[in-house]
Parts: sequence; structure tokens; C-alpha cells
Amino acid sequence: MRRLLPHPWLALLLLVMWLLLGQTLDRAHILVGIAVAIASSILYATLAPLAAPVRLAAMARLLAVVLGDVVRSNLAVAWIVFRPRASGRRAGFVRIPLETRHAGALATLALIVTATPGTSWAGYDVARNILTLHMLDLADEATFARDFKARYENPLREIFG
Repeated sequence: MRRLLPHPWLALLLLVMWLLLGQTLDRAHILVGIAVAIASSILYATLAPLAAPVRLAAMARLLAVVLGDVVRSNLAVAWIVFRPRASGRRAGFVRIPLETRHAGALATLALIVTATPGTSWAGYDVARNILTLHMLDLADEATFARDFKARYENPLREIFG
């Protein structure tokens, strides 16, 4: 079964999403959904790396940190927007030298930055492995870079190996 359908859960989830998005249970729609799900599962198997151990505890810790930071950042950005003269905020760029080069870790890092209000992924130097972020409120570049690495990069290195 694994050779015919290498990722059955992926195929099932894709089929369910296909049917939910299409909002119909017409036979033709179901057959197209099955074909898309099977083809996607087979194509994904050619792209997917060998299975690595799942580190659920590290993933849960990172998720908790990210959710907390997103909420805190939303409140901070709202404060800046609604009280622009309340304090001397300074926007700026910060360069963070990364230790990881794992594509999955970098993609997840990009998602985290995108989900966090007040931060933007401004660039990534592949040769030097340096991430450049734009910050809406940048107090201390060195402290932010150290905290960023501790809060996000180190857990991602643990998760992705």
C-alpha cells in the first residue's frame, strides 16, 4: 500500500480539503479529488527527505513561544499605531547571522517572521547565511539578534536536526 500511496494521511487530508473547498459531493468532483490526492502523494514522496524523528516536545515549545510572541507583538504594534507620539520608537534593519542552513528550518523561520506583526523578512544572504529583518520598533540590535536566535533558531535547529 505504501508504494501505491506513499503518504496516505496527506492524500486523505488533500481529498477532504478538495471536497470542502468545492462544497460538493458530486461523483466527478470526488474522482478528480481522489486523482489530485493520489498524484500529490506520489509527487510529494519524490520531494520528501527521508523520515526524521518527530520532536513533538520541541515543536510544542516553539509553537507556544511563537503564539505568545504573536499576541505580544500585536499589542505592541497596536500601541504604536494608536499612540504614535507616546514614545520614541525607532524602525530599523537588523542582521542576524544564522547557524542553520536547513531549508525546512529557514522556511519555518520565514513563516514565524511573517506571522509576527512589526517584523518583515527583508533579505537573506545565502553565501554568508545572514538574515536581514526590518523591525518596526528596534531598541537594541545585538539584544534582538541574540533573543531571536534563542527563541526561534535554536528550537528549529533542534527540530530539524
